[in-house]
Amino acid sequence: MYFSKLNSLLILFVSVIAVLYALPNAVTKFNFNEISTYLPGKKVNLGLDLKGGSYILLQAEMKTSEIEFIDNTANSIRNDLRKEKIRYKGLNSNNGKITFRIRKKELIDRTKNLLEKYQVNFDISNIEDRFILDFSENGRKSLYASTLKKALEIVRRRIDESGTKEPLIQSQGLDRILVQLPGVDDPDRIKRLLGKTAKLSFRFTHPRIESNELTNSSPVPPGYILMNSENDRDVYYLIQKRVMISGEELIDANPGFDQDGNPAVMFALSTLGGKKFGRITGKNIGKPFAIVLDNKVISAPVIQGQIFSNGQITGNFSVQESRDLALVLRAGALPVPLTILEERSVGPGLGKDSIEAGKFASIIAIVVVMIFMLIYYGIYGLFANVSLIMNMIFLISVLTIIQATLTLPGIAGIVLTIGMAVDANVLIFERIREENLLRKNILESIDQGFKRAVSTIVDANLTTFIAAFALFIFGSGPIKGFSVTLMIGLITSMFTAIIITKYQIITYAKRQTRNT
Repeated sequence: MYFSKLNSLLILFVSVIAVLYALPNAVTKFNFNEISTYLPGKKVNLGLDLKGGSYILLQAEMKTSEIEFIDNTANSIRNDLRKEKIRYKGLNSNNGKITFRIRKKELIDRTKNLLEKYQVNFDISNIEDRFILDFSENGRKSLYASTLKKALEIVRRRIDESGTKEPLIQSQGLDRILVQLPGVDDPDRIKRLLGKTAKLSFRFTHPRIESNELTNSSPVPPGYILMNSENDRDVYYLIQKRVMISGEELIDANPGFDQDGNPAVMFALSTLGGKKFGRITGKNIGKPFAIVLDNKVISAPVIQGQIFSNGQITGNFSVQESRDLALVLRAGALPVPLTILEERSVGPGLGKDSIEAGKFASIIAIVVVMIFMLIYYGIYGLFANVSLIMNMIFLISVLTIIQATLTLPGIAGIVLTIGMAVDANVLIFERIREENLLRKNILESIDQGFKRAVSTIVDANLTTFIAAFALFIFGSGPIKGFSVTLMIGLITSMFTAIIITKYQIITYAKRQTRNT
């Protein structure tokens, strides 16, 4: 029933810490870190609807991923048939299907057994010696989900490395990625970073046909692709289809300068990639070796000597371009190209209006509730108001500590928390009032009133917390913002109602008892 000195000091300590973390959000023109580095100086992150910034909706070109997956599967089947020494003809992939014929009908059953492992993603059928693998809907959904997940990770890495603070990056549907950049008014650099697939490869050029002999209508020999230069659209190269070293072997990339002082990108390969690179360059000294990025030739330097794990990519880069190229190479290649489906900017003025409207709504809610509590409950209403203020302080301090992003729905969650915090106090006061009618001892009435109220408060808040947690898990965007503030508010309102309010009432009752 009584609070020990240790408990009282602990409550005071927690309250002071909460005030210190919440204060920078209220006193915006003063930096607490200037007094001491030990004082918290962080503030609650504001979302796009409050701070202003950029909204970008990206469309993932899933058809590219689908075609690539089917082509890779066709190559895998080709290798399997060769290993099993099953002769075939006409193996090709087109319109989501892989078709081929086997030359000996007596090998049909063996071929069926060989193709069983592909049933996860394909509907397999055959008419005598002709086999058809049709990309199934389940296979398509699985591919789209895994591709979007990987693209989401790469987008997040690129934006994080660009130094953008508090971005919101999430998937929408099967083929879209939403990017919100609070405080970013000009997202051109971000768009450039996201517009590059960053598929890097090292390949040999044609040994006899020079680039100055080529145009966009030049005949292409088998096994080669006609690619134009990244730096000059009128310059073309004949590049081998076979990739000698892929960007997947890359483990690091950093901006730097070449021996002439021009911006370049320094890269490092994995141990396995370094050995392979050393073997290839060692055997092909004097031959041009093209560096290809997103099907464009950055440069085609002549191999001067054996190169192992470390090298450099040179081109007509600016310093910023070399930094951005190093960034996207470090973050990894996107599995599919991304195109901007929608783009809009939220001005800081609109964000400021939203903040003021949210503040006004919260203040009105608090003031009206406080006036009602004072009129109806008197001194107990004053205790409830103190608890309500402390509840807001605890809530803001927790949001600051975990660096959560506050949005307009989050403010709605805070306003709802105010009502629920008052509800807990009202329940406590009514229970104490009922007990006081049955008992003459006020301290016993308080004790029994709290015991009866606490279980009801915990049950009510726990069920609401479970619902809010479900919103957090299955919701997205604004729903998550609402659920986060609601969950934190439920915890802080229980703490202030059960601990802070109780402490005030008991301290007051003890003093009243002594005076009488």
